[in-house]
Order: sequence, then structure tokens, then C-alpha cells
Amino acid sequence: MKNQLRIIGGEWKRRQLPFASIEGLRPTPDRVRETLFNWLMWDVQNAKVLDLCTGSGALAFEALSRGAAQAVLIEPDRTQAKFLTDNLELLRISKQQVQLKNMTAQQALPSLKDEFDLVFLDPPYSLDLWQELAALADPLIAENGFIYVEADRDLAQLKLPTTWKQIKQTKAGTVRAGLYQKTI
Repeated sequence: MKNQLRIIGGEWKRRQLPFASIEGLRPTPDRVRETLFNWLMWDVQNAKVLDLCTGSGALAFEALSRGAAQAVLIEPDRTQAKFLTDNLELLRISKQQVQLKNMTAQQALPSLKDEFDLVFLDPPYSLDLWQELAALADPLIAENGFIYVEADRDLAQLKLPTTWKQIKQTKAGTVRAGLYQKTI
């Protein structure tokens, strides 16, 4: 069984991409994605993106569609990783532009050496990984880099690094989302 997500802006606007039906896999809602990329309008172009819990790929594909230079996608589920690989091929995205790591973020992060301008932290809600993944990812985030955080609870409860300053937030149904900027 598969589902579809729709890219809402950029080069691949309106393209439908399939993703697996996996428990806990929920793409960022269109309305929230639109808000996020309006916030980031001037900061996505040429950015190096890290998607810690890629899932459907909605956030990473949206960033690439809008001009991100490179992306690292981390997805531990083999079935969904295959959908991501197929979607990368469908959109003709080169292996030089995107790396897909078929492992957990905890396994992948220690091996990464690049600095990232934009990080997506949107783990499966039931796993409660925000604090752990934020601590592991923090050294990889460029000074003044942006971090998008999505959760099913008040963002103040997530115990994110003190160097992450919240600059925007929104709520849509049960989804709470915030944009942070790393300060030194």
C-alpha cells in the first residue's frame, strides 16, 4: 500500500510522489510546509540540508524543489528508503546532490562531516527523540543555520539546545512547528 505527497512549490511544484504506508509515518501537512517555506523563502537557495527523520521525504523534496544545493536524507525503514530512492530517480536528482542513509539518525550522525544550513527535526512522535537528535545534530549546524522542529506537543517541552533561538512558530491541528536559528 502506498500514499502520495504533493510538492507545493519550486521546480517540481504539483508533482505527486509516492511513499509507503508505515505506522507513524505522516508527512508534514501542506499548510505547515507552505508556512515553513514562506519563512525560509530567502534561505533555502543553495542551502545544505539535513533531514534527520526523512520519512515521506516531504520536507527534503520541498527544499530541493526550491533550490537547496545538497541534502542528506536519513531513513531507517528499508521499504520507505526504496520509495525515496525511486523518487530521487524520478526527479532526476544526482547522487552528488543527495545522499540517502538507510539507518537511524543516531547511527548516521556521527559519520557526517559537513556543516548544514538547514536541518529538519521531525521524528516519529511516539519515539520522543527530539532532545537526543538535537544534541547529536547540533555540532553539524552552521552558525546562523536554521532548524525546523515539528512535534505533537508544546515546543518548550522538548529541551532543545540553548543555542537554538526560536524565531517563528505555528500550530495546525495537533501539529506544532517552530523555526529556530543557531546562535553561538
